[in-house]
Amino acid sequence: MNLCAILLLLAFTTPSWGKDLEVFPDLNHNNPHELKEATRVLEEELKLAARPQTYLLIDLGTNTIHIKGRGIGLHQIPIMTWSAESREELKGTHRLVARPSVVRRKIEPGAGMEQEPISLADMPTDYVLSFSPSLRVTVIPSIASDSLLQSAGLLGKAAWRNVRDWTSRLFTDRSSEPTLRLTLSVDHAQSLAWSLVDGMAVVIRRSAEK
Repeated sequence: MNLCAILLLLAFTTPSWGKDLEVFPDLNHNNPHELKEATRVLEEELKLAARPQTYLLIDLGTNTIHIKGRGIGLHQIPIMTWSAESREELKGTHRLVARPSVVRRKIEPGAGMEQEPISLADMPTDYVLSFSPSLRVTVIPSIASDSLLQSAGLLGKAAWRNVRDWTSRLFTDRSSEPTLRLTLSVDHAQSLAWSLVDGMAVVIRRSAEK
């Protein structure tokens, strides 16, 4: 293990630093497997924090997506539920191949040719992120909604996505590809899509419970 990462882990998890400064507040200091996982993640973060770029830390232990820069938390997105395949492969640093596409709003007749700037409301709520080395992260919006029509639409999208994923795995050799499915609120799914840039790095902290 990297000595710097171990020292950083011990420094941030020492009670005298205060609860707010704990890197992983749910960390069980008496569990060697959790300590090993936390140290692995911190080793990856130390490399990313040395560069002037934002990156993602998907913490499956606390069900939180952290958007960070230089090791400092910039924004947090709560994860409602998640599931993973090939969980043992969810390690190392992966880089986003391409951010999710945005469907531009149609220009209204008579409104001229100038389009309004893309806003958060234009971001997708249901998308698949491909990373290199091989990793797929599927973002799913929560079906809970005040609108019955919107809930029905989300249910339809969820059913179609399940069929699409099943046929894709059936006809392509992706059975061993690490896959992570995240359920977020609609607003948070759009917020995540808005924050992504091509080549963005992601590190995943695996949960001890799953």
